[in-house]
Amino acid sequence: MFDIARGVLLGTIGLAGGFAVGSAYVALLIVLDLIPRLVQLTRAHRLSGVFESAILSGSLYWVCADQFGWGVRLPGWTLLVPAVFQGLFVGMFAAALTEVLNVLPIVAKRFRLKPNLFSLLIALVLGKVTGSLVDWLWLQP
Repeated sequence: MFDIARGVLLGTIGLAGGFAVGSAYVALLIVLDLIPRLVQLTRAHRLSGVFESAILSGSLYWVCADQFGWGVRLPGWTLLVPAVFQGLFVGMFAAALTEVLNVLPIVAKRFRLKPNLFSLLIALVLGKVTGSLVDWLWLQP
């Protein structure tokens, strides 16, 4: 009896956590206007449904892959293509968040870096790339 109650409690907590994270993710996408902004930047107004479906399909696939332990054994070099797409997604998401919050103009104004704004952007990009490479190549064997 105790095991059943424990299982129900854990299931309820897991579902509640999933709903909280999922709704926060959707709220963030809506607040940032990520999909409309992406459609606007790519000038692909007729394909906005494809962008929405891609995000939904990707989210559902990776939830299932994580939950059910799906895996494919591939050579390391074949992971380059998915890694590039994941990096593009994270980069666009971070750029959208930065754009909405106006972080860079505020930082540039406060620290009087306006003339060096391009250098600041390049430093941020190179720092992110270097940190990712160090993490992937040395810290995560």
